[in-house]
Amino acid sequence: METLRDLLIKELSDLYSAEKQLVAALPKMAKASTSANLRAAFEDHLGETEEQVTRLEQIFEELEEKPKRKKCKAMEGLIEEGKEIIDEDAVPELKDAALIGAAQKVEHYEMAGYGTARALAEIMSLDNVASLLQQTLDEEGQADKKLNDLALSEVNEEALSAGS
Repeated sequence: METLRDLLIKELSDLYSAEKQLVAALPKMAKASTSANLRAAFEDHLGETEEQVTRLEQIFEELEEKPKRKKCKAMEGLIEEGKEIIDEDAVPELKDAALIGAAQKVEHYEMAGYGTARALAEIMSLDNVASLLQQTLDEEGQADKKLNDLALSEVNEEALSAGS
């Protein structure tokens, strides 16, 4: 890595790997959810995530680059945490609450990555790339808010009732 562009490509490659891993993990999280609203949130975000993969491919094409073939270890770890929750022998309502926490960790990781990449694109005057990254950053923030609202309005209350 020798230039800011190299750093941007590295960040974008990491995000690309992360999103591809998430495309595989979200259906499993949806299936493990007992809350219909949580399941729907995961399924909706799967569609968004697939669009985000396409958007990253568009960015790579615009930059005349290909994603580097390196697995995002952070996302791998976050998904493994989610898998441990899925495999846990737990009260269903508590499992849903834990799945929300795992999903929010993923969203926060993605927001940090997209924010970093967007800032690099902005400083390099790659306005269209920055705009596309901001679009995804906004979607990740909305997904996090949806999960938070769901936790506060339904899932955590059900988990509290189930645990008493």
